[in-house]
Amino acid sequence: MKFKRKIIPDSNYKPNFITKKRFREDEINFDDLRSYRLNRVKKELEKKNIEACILFDPVNVRYALDTVNMSIYNMHNLTRYCFIPLNGPVILYEYFNCEVLSRHLNLIDEIRPAITWDYFSNGDQANEQLNKWVKEVKDLANSYSKNSKKLAIDVINGPAVAALNKAGLEIVDAKSILEQARVIKSSEELKCMRAAIDVAEIGISKMRKELKAGMTEDELWSILHKTNIEHGGEWIECRILSSGERTNPWMQESSNKIIQSGEIVSFDTDMVGPYGYCADISRAFVEGHKFNSEQKKLYLMAVEHINYNAELIKPGLSFKEFTEKSWKLPEEYYGNRYSCMVHGIGLCDEWPMIRYPTDGGQREGCFEKNTTVTVETYIGKVGGKEGVKLEQQYLLTDNKLELMSHHPLEDI
Repeated sequence: MKFKRKIIPDSNYKPNFITKKRFREDEINFDDLRSYRLNRVKKELEKKNIEACILFDPVNVRYALDTVNMSIYNMHNLTRYCFIPLNGPVILYEYFNCEVLSRHLNLIDEIRPAITWDYFSNGDQANEQLNKWVKEVKDLANSYSKNSKKLAIDVINGPAVAALNKAGLEIVDAKSILEQARVIKSSEELKCMRAAIDVAEIGISKMRKELKAGMTEDELWSILHKTNIEHGGEWIECRILSSGERTNPWMQESSNKIIQSGEIVSFDTDMVGPYGYCADISRAFVEGHKFNSEQKKLYLMAVEHINYNAELIKPGLSFKEFTEKSWKLPEEYYGNRYSCMVHGIGLCDEWPMIRYPTDGGQREGCFEKNTTVTVETYIGKVGGKEGVKLEQQYLLTDNKLELMSHHPLEDI
């Protein structure tokens, strides 16, 4: 059924400014990109016998409708969301006075002002606003769902769940539905991801070139941020860069520590680049680019680890079998193991996340064609001085992994 759009772009509008092309912009068919992703969401809803969902998570909203507005802000404020039914109009509930931002997107049938009920925005009127929102949701469910009692929502707070249940609506988890929708990548998504990797690897090359004793970790890390923003990227999910003794144990964020001569510097990009896709690449450098014997040992172990595990992965291999066959981390390093060996990647870290055997690594599922994953490791002895973090990004093709991240590993 075709729905008449309530907000129509001004077809006569022509921008009165000049733009610079972003990486691979001319290669990407954005209409195909958007249609594919929205259809994936609807297919997963249909599989679960759910007739509609409401999405708050900015990453999920981006995936479904390719609309963005203050993504980080909206990760901790429920002030922007969308309604997607199997049969009915796709409705974006936009932040105050921002309807103009998405009216060019033809998959959105209607744009309405968001109803918010958070205390920050509404104070002592929060409950009144919540009741208004619940009425809106119930009206949508009654209008566009045969089974109007069940609705999928990805992110929501306790008072809202209680109020919806009281109104007779059953709430199910939309996050798992969106994770499954996002698994299989289209050709246009892969172009977007390659653009993000292009930008990340420009930043990584600059970091390696600029690395010198006397600069702080923060100063080195800022190079990647600057590179990302100036090429149309969006944000970086974390600040994981450390040097010297701060590389062991892992997961310490960049600081004002001054990098010393001959120290290892390890980092994980987790960079959401142009078009919203993530480049998740880890590298380890040594200041001065001369590894001592212990640093070389750590680095070569890390290379062996990711290469061994990558060789195992192919479409049809179960996660359980991969876990059983994966590279065995020596006992003296096991206590410092990373949180996973493999995870999916797309707009951010995505399903699946395959852990070490002792951490629940055996789970249902198998690797599939046209999925993208990262293979990663951290090698640092428990109680040791330094550690190495490496991670590569891959595409699963017909029968193997294709390397997508190409910044060279260190030649030692």
